[in-house]
Amino acid sequence: MESSSFKGRIMGSGLAFWCPLLHLLLLVLVMCAQGIAGRKLTEEQLETTHKLMKPMDQRIQAHHSSSHMDHMDPSHMIFFTIKDLKVGKTMPIYFPKRDPSKSPRLLPRSQADSIPFSSEQLPHLLEFFSFSKDSHQAQAMEDTIRQCEIEPIKGETKFCPTSLESMLDFTHSMLGPNTRFTAVATAHLTNSTTLFQNYTILKEPKEIFAPKMVACHNMPYPYAVFYCHSQQSVNKVYKVELGGEDGDRVDAVAVCHLDTSDWSPNHASFSVLRIKPGTSPVCHFFPADNLVWVPTPTSV
Repeated sequence: MESSSFKGRIMGSGLAFWCPLLHLLLLVLVMCAQGIAGRKLTEEQLETTHKLMKPMDQRIQAHHSSSHMDHMDPSHMIFFTIKDLKVGKTMPIYFPKRDPSKSPRLLPRSQADSIPFSSEQLPHLLEFFSFSKDSHQAQAMEDTIRQCEIEPIKGETKFCPTSLESMLDFTHSMLGPNTRFTAVATAHLTNSTTLFQNYTILKEPKEIFAPKMVACHNMPYPYAVFYCHSQQSVNKVYKVELGGEDGDRVDAVAVCHLDTSDWSPNHASFSVLRIKPGTSPVCHFFPADNLVWVPTPTSV
């Protein structure tokens, strides 16, 4: 029931989605074809999950680098101020080139719920996925679980869904049970392999109707886990058309957080922008494998 509703909401979104959402739609179709009756992972499904772990190293590198307070790290160069949202503005931006079609898949809820997801169960999980406790994969799993278990900041509600159904349930709970919603994501319009370069805003940024929003960030894990959160404070969502120095074109999603007074002073954005919590709105671009869920305008 939730799957068909999801597809109905997505169909009218036009340019509001790209490969990640097509990928999610395919997952919905697969789940409908297979059924989602309660069962544990079979040996064949485990083998498939292990094969899908290979791209995990890509996300480990990006995730770890964004977790340290080194303002010279290029992966921190996603932050800007709302004053920068104007045609002709040029700024250095880091866009990780992670192919969503090669990322670990979202599991059906029955399968995801059969696998523990907690720091207490980490030794069992490492054994389950055949990872050494000293491996990079083990460290990434520990970091992901820890971030999901940390208490949210004031005014924030967060959840780490491990299935499409649980992601949609959380989005419904945040945006309203009767709210129709869609997802927007960054789209790479060219095949540039440059991760970090200067980009120029080519057109007037377009604000997306978003009185409420849920942002979902793809996390390093053997199967798809998203860090989803919603904040009571006012946020603005934009689509921004960017042109890179090497000719790269990106239809980027950006979110501006208007109140950062409750953020940790150690947040990377304050180091990059050289500001303090609560002194200025903080904006940032989203990579292509992240999603922002927003209500569908009633006039559409």
